Amino acid sequence: MEGDAGAESEPLLPPRSRPAGAARGLRRAGGGTRSAGAPEDATGADNDLYINQAVVFIEDAIKYRSINHRVDSKSLWLYRWYYSRICQWILGLTITVILTLAFIETPSSLTVTSDIRYRLPAWDPPCGLTESIELLCFLVFMIDVSVKSYLIGWEEFRKTKWLMAYILTLIVSLADWIVSLSFFCTENVRIRRILRPFFLLQNSSMMKKTLKSINSTLPEMASVVLLLAVHLSLFTMFAMLLFARTKDGQQDKEWVGYFRNLPDSLTSLLVLLTTANNPDVMIPAYSKNRAYSVFFILFTVLGNLFLMNLLTAIIYNQFRGYLLKSVQSSLFRRRLGIRAAFEVLSPLKETPANAQELYVSVGDLFHVLQKVEMDSRCKQAIMRSLKTCSCDQLSAAQFQKLFEELDKDAIKQHPASPEYQSRFMRKMQFAFGHPYFGYLGNVVALANIVSICVVLVMDADKQPSERDDFFLGAINCFFILYYLLEMLLKILAMGLKRYLSYPSNRFDGLLTGILLVLEIATFAAYGFPHPGWRPELMGLLSLWDMVRLVNMLIVFRFLRIIPNMKFMALVVTTLLDLVKNLRAFAGILVVVFYAFAITGIILFKGAVVPMGNISIVNTTSVNGTLQCGTYEQLEYWPNNFDDFAAAVVTLWDVMVVNNWQVFLEAFSRYSSPWAKIYFVAWWLISSVIWVNLFVALLLENFIHKWDRRCHREPLSDIEYQRTVELMFRDVLEEPTEEELMERLHQHPHLHLCTDFSCAQYPCSCYLY
Repeated sequence: MEGDAGAESEPLLPPRSRPAGAARGLRRAGGGTRSAGAPEDATGADNDLYINQAVVFIEDAIKYRSINHRVDSKSLWLYRWYYSRICQWILGLTITVILTLAFIETPSSLTVTSDIRYRLPAWDPPCGLTESIELLCFLVFMIDVSVKSYLIGWEEFRKTKWLMAYILTLIVSLADWIVSLSFFCTENVRIRRILRPFFLLQNSSMMKKTLKSINSTLPEMASVVLLLAVHLSLFTMFAMLLFARTKDGQQDKEWVGYFRNLPDSLTSLLVLLTTANNPDVMIPAYSKNRAYSVFFILFTVLGNLFLMNLLTAIIYNQFRGYLLKSVQSSLFRRRLGIRAAFEVLSPLKETPANAQELYVSVGDLFHVLQKVEMDSRCKQAIMRSLKTCSCDQLSAAQFQKLFEELDKDAIKQHPASPEYQSRFMRKMQFAFGHPYFGYLGNVVALANIVSICVVLVMDADKQPSERDDFFLGAINCFFILYYLLEMLLKILAMGLKRYLSYPSNRFDGLLTGILLVLEIATFAAYGFPHPGWRPELMGLLSLWDMVRLVNMLIVFRFLRIIPNMKFMALVVTTLLDLVKNLRAFAGILVVVFYAFAITGIILFKGAVVPMGNISIVNTTSVNGTLQCGTYEQLEYWPNNFDDFAAAVVTLWDVMVVNNWQVFLEAFSRYSSPWAKIYFVAWWLISSVIWVNLFVALLLENFIHKWDRRCHREPLSDIEYQRTVELMFRDVLEEPTEEELMERLHQHPHLHLCTDFSCAQYPCSCYLY
């Protein structure tokens, strides 16, 4: 199964040679031995079985799935049904639904604001409503794990830790669900909520590989984190000695504010490590003596500039290596699936008894390709290669090379421009299809932006009743008409299909259409622009709202210049590739956010209360004035853990680490001093580990793009799209024949015979 069954502990097995001339045949579970030398024994049902096996193995190779599953007819049908789009869509929808329940179930996030001062009572679903949806989701997951377990067989099931954890999670969740109904949904702690992200995690092979890579990187990260802890501890001791309490209370501001005791001292320097409280933490001592600044500067230089950046470098180096191994493992799975397809197809080709090599019929491969679900571009390329092939049979090497089309860049070639017979039309096509016409459009868009800025600056201090929208409305009308004319002329020059094949043109055309509709709606409601154009509100939006909306879209449209600036285009395509290809990182971030948010709700729900209900112990006011920089003075009331949505936003604010010491101090006062452990753990996982991992992958993607830019000039009519696997394609090692055959021999349901019982149908090894 994808990502779990037969997962490799190492990307490649050590090579294990086979003697030349060793006999080999195919033995399948529930069937006899078949060989290339006895095609006369094959029945029509057998041939269909071999074709279906090859289809499934090729689809496994395309999706980087393990081939260690049952291969009989019924299991193959069930396997393809399980991995069909509808089944995977249902499974994905189920995971989305069960994760989304956190926004609806008690405590519900269905309120306009999360500010505890203004928030109205949230709607709480009746007991049994969300629980019924949960039960339906659990039933889908039970079917999912049952199908997976059956398809891989008992032997493989015992080796698959992810499936065992899947079953255990379902058992615990169902038990907790029963407990909830027993208490009529009044219990405060629901363990199954924390376990929900596991369903998302186990369903993605790339997320599991990424998690495995992170786990393998932890020892190296732990060494730097330990060094950071030593650095923090030593400077904490120095600080407590340096800023100890004295007899003069006026000189003890540093001690009172930051170094009163060990927990406060550790917290102050930990926050300084992130520079969130710099220079506040230094000012009281610095005001007393400028020499104290040396202590804080030295701590920041060693901790933030050296150790934190060293951690980033180690994460980049180690994680890249482990991710490379993971991608190497994916390549091995692809090659293994293709080779398995060759092995099951080879008995269909009649081979002489003294043949030194097995072959696959081109006709059989055509039959297989017609059934395989794969990208149309790859299928057409493979079909073309087969049609141009002069032979009627393929060796193992030729078969494998044929499917290397799967490893190539996805190339999108734009349609050709229309050919006009008229000389005038050809001149029009040349003029309006020339890049300079696009540059002119960029200059006009820039002029539009400048004019909007000038008007906004002039009207910044005016009251709405004093503002005259005539000038802004008139220039918007002029520029929108130009954008419409530009779009039509480009379509004339390029043709509609070619025009729409460029993402920048689609973006441009969509915004131009929206702007045109808004402008027509404005004219219909308020008439054409004229001096004193300030009508009252009519309908949903006022004139000023309509003009502002149009101007915002015009500003957004200015992004069209990005493809014309090569370096900026490189940066943007790097970001887009990250969005498309690094979904595994986003998924892991969702898992961590979800688990910490639910944990935060359990720990801190209702802890923060409005000022009128705060006990005297929790007040931060001095003589009726709120202390500067506190949770209350900064009015951070919307940041709390009273519902799931508010908890997610609060965790995001802490991850950014700007003013995160405010949350440390506030929740320590409102709940318990031990609350700091929760926030420090979140900072370590999110800001230190995950953000550094994201930086590492961002660097890898950008460096890869830059290298390709230096070695290949981009072609105007061709777009290259790359995946994570293709990012590392140039440094991956191809598996050898011995490694592939060794792994095929270990297949639990499809066996290659190497004993003397198959010697009557000799087939030699591939010799290199």
